[in-house]
Amino acid sequence: MTNKDTGNKGEELAVQALEERGFNILERNWHFKYWEVDIIASRENRLHFVEVKTRTNQKFGYPEESITRDKMQSLKNAAEAYQEKHPEWKYIQFDVAAITLNGDKLREFLLIEDVYF
Repeated sequence: MTNKDTGNKGEELAVQALEERGFNILERNWHFKYWEVDIIASRENRLHFVEVKTRTNQKFGYPEESITRDKMQSLKNAAEAYQEKHPEWKYIQFDVAAITLNGDKLREFLLIEDVYF
């Protein structure tokens, strides 16, 4: 499985896990200029910008450890652009979905909500 395949599988599994937890998926791989948000979802009148990180092992650390300050700034910029297009959303939140795979199956799903950066 290529890195792209791993990432795509992780995003697919993240969508399923979020839906099971009551999230309504609004967008997947939303782009604006140079920025991208993996998943934009809503739950309980709050808009969630979700960064998905997927790994097949911990050789290079846990998935959530690979998110850089630059990536979070990019996510923040994308969120601002999305809000300009959708001003009805007053409450937003940034979340991280960390996926660990066993082959192409989900081994672990960790949702880190309300990430502060």
